Amino acid sequence: MGVLTASEAAEAIFAAVNGIPGLRPAMLISQQNVSWIPWEWEGSAVKLEPELVQVRVIALSLPLPPLLDAASAAMRLVLLGTPWEHAKLRVIVTDIDGAAFTAG
Repeated sequence: MGVLTASEAAEAIFAAVNGIPGLRPAMLISQQNVSWIPWEWEGSAVKLEPELVQVRVIALSLPLPPLLDAASAAMRLVLLGTPWEHAKLRVIVTDIDGAAFTAG
């Protein structure tokens, strides 16, 4: 595979974080309510800058530190060989699902 574009990298980060049990990417607005707007929904949870890559997530379970470590590791793998390979990573928890407090 060649070098990822920003859009492709955002989609790959979205997919990687979405695959982590206990986390879900946080989109800015609900896609189901505005499906008629042509928008790259995956990119709304991911922000790529030359020195910083951010992903917004909703925690579905606790504790947070292992989930955030898993998200960072997944992001780092996606970014290998891209212009963002050495960027600082930031995982922003925008919400914690209420069920996380009562689980297990």
